[in-house]
Amino acid sequence: MKVAITSTGDTLKSAIDPRFGRCAFFAVYDTERGSTEFLANPAKEASGGAGPAAVQFIAKHNISKIYSGDFGGKIISLLDDLKIEMINEKDKTISDIIEKL
Repeated sequence: MKVAITSTGDTLKSAIDPRFGRCAFFAVYDTERGSTEFLANPAKEASGGAGPAAVQFIAKHNISKIYSGDFGGKIISLLDDLKIEMINEKDKTISDIIEKL
């Protein structure tokens, strides 16, 4: 299973980003391989529609679960439709989340 974590940076010591659509990176953890890949969020600087654009980006990477500080109302319905589980988490690092998995 692939899990995405919104991240403020591109290392395991980076903090979880409280913003979904405008996070700096998505840390993608593959539970089967035990590997982590950091993907720059192409929607971060969008003038509008960052959340839906980030959902499309995540969906292309076969993500099953997302950890973020917050999800907007429009995003929740989009992720529900795609059957992607959402988990709110704050004040943790990427490695903290991976250890829980």
